[in-house]
Parts: sequence; structure tokens; C-alpha cells
Amino acid sequence: MPAQSPGFLLWQATLRWQREVGDALQPYELTHAQFVLLSAAWWLNEGWGEKPVQRRLAEYTGLDPMMTSQILRALEARGLIERKPHPTDSRARLIDVTALGSALAQQAIAIVEVVDKKFFAAGDQEHLLATLGALSRFPLGRTGTAGAKKKQPKPARPEGAARQQALRLWP
Repeated sequence: MPAQSPGFLLWQATLRWQREVGDALQPYELTHAQFVLLSAAWWLNEGWGEKPVQRRLAEYTGLDPMMTSQILRALEARGLIERKPHPTDSRARLIDVTALGSALAQQAIAIVEVVDKKFFAAGDQEHLLATLGALSRFPLGRTGTAGAKKKQPKPARPEGAARQQALRLWP
């Protein structure tokens, strides 16, 4: 039953949380993915003194490298970041958050933290953070190579009585 499926429940909770975050970011004209990249770049710039290359930022956030590149172009067009040439790798670009991007990142982070606090208030915070941390490190379907996935056999479609049983489990 979906109500007893951890994956289904996680999916529903994630969608609700993403909608809440997306709604909170609308006044800042940021998508959730733009927020993630801008705030991560700001944190790496300010917190660690690092000017990450695009690939590092993609790996740090877990976003697809191609999507990361597209989103960074959009952030650059808004004047929120600068993509500067890498001094030793002509293919790489260093990500530097502008003053405008820094101010927006800090405002958006504060808003998202309020959303998070309200959304996750019902749970035991220590247990919740430990569980989410463990889930974020779980190498599900990964071979250890960034982006590579193990080929999974296609599941057989249930037939007859098994199919009817499977269909009854879902609302």
C-alpha cells in the first residue's frame, strides 16, 4: 500500500516541500534549482574561500552537469554570478558570486530556512537530520563513477491475479 511505502511517502513529502520552497522563492524570481546553485556557490565562496568550477558545483549540489551549466548561464545573465576562466584549464569556468548575488543568496537562504523550520517542525530534528543525512549519502544505483548507473533489468509486468492485486494497492 502506498501509505506504507517509504519511497512513496518520501516522494510525496519531497513534492510538498519543493512546492513550499518554490512558492517562497517566487518573490526573488528564483527557481529551486537556481537557489540551490546560487546558495551553494555563495557558501563555497564565502564560507570556504573557494571559487568552484562548474563541475565541482554540480557534484556538490548533486545536479546534472549540463543542467548546472544552463542554470549558471541564467544566473550570470541576471548579474548574480560571474563565470571566469580558470587559470590553468581553458575548458573550466570558476564561479564567483557577485555582490548582488550574495545579497540575494543570503535573503533567499533566510526565507528557505523559515520554510524548512515550519515544514520539518513536526519531526524529531536530531533523528530527522540523521535520517536525511544517511539517505543523501546512500549510493543507490551508483557504481562509484559520477553519473554512471548500473543497468537494471526491466521488471516483469504483473499479469492476471497478481496485476489485479497490484492495482488494488494503489488509490
